[in-house]
Amino acid sequence: MGNPPEQDDPYAGERVRMVREQIERRGVSDPRVLRAMESVPRHLFVPESFRTSAHDDGPLPIGEGQTISQPYIVAFMSEAIRPRPTDRVLEIGTGSGYQAAVLSRLVQHVDTIEVRPRLADMARQRLRELGFANVTVRVGDGHRGLPEQAPFDAIVVTAAPQDVPPALLQQLAVGGRLVIPLGTLDQELVRVTRREDGTDREFLLPVRFVPLTREARRPD
Repeated sequence: MGNPPEQDDPYAGERVRMVREQIERRGVSDPRVLRAMESVPRHLFVPESFRTSAHDDGPLPIGEGQTISQPYIVAFMSEAIRPRPTDRVLEIGTGSGYQAAVLSRLVQHVDTIEVRPRLADMARQRLRELGFANVTVRVGDGHRGLPEQAPFDAIVVTAAPQDVPPALLQQLAVGGRLVIPLGTLDQELVRVTRREDGTDREFLLPVRFVPLTREARRPD
């Protein structure tokens, strides 16, 4: 028999408590999402100085003015795209790579775009070292999306524009789901579903994300 999980991973118990107390109690119920949140080592996606706070109910700084979202929001957005094992997903705003890691446990492949080259490089290395082989990290402008890999079954945006970038809608497959925060000070998380004849838009909950920026792109 192997060692108990707590010996191999001293934060395993904290992740279980995080899921039960912060996520499941607030209504996230998809068992695959809950398992993904329990299995991805969140403490390895935050700076070492914040490791003991990794499972607290709030965002944490990851450098360059960016944050890792609170666990509940990561779980909520993951459930909101209605993930399927065969899905190809685009994430806008890689950050630490944590949301992409969670999504990678739920879908076939994740392409994720980060506008800040240093954050992208760190996330790429971290995801590779931790064995998340079905995630591709790219440097680029999230407003543009990734047309060369479209269409996507789902798109998750982890930074807030004023309105949905048209390119992202164009890159959704019919039946695809886009989850995105919209606004400046007063933001709403929105789910947009593409139909044959247009889109449906649902308002999910109030949120607070960093703005979606258009900084200079560095070629991969």
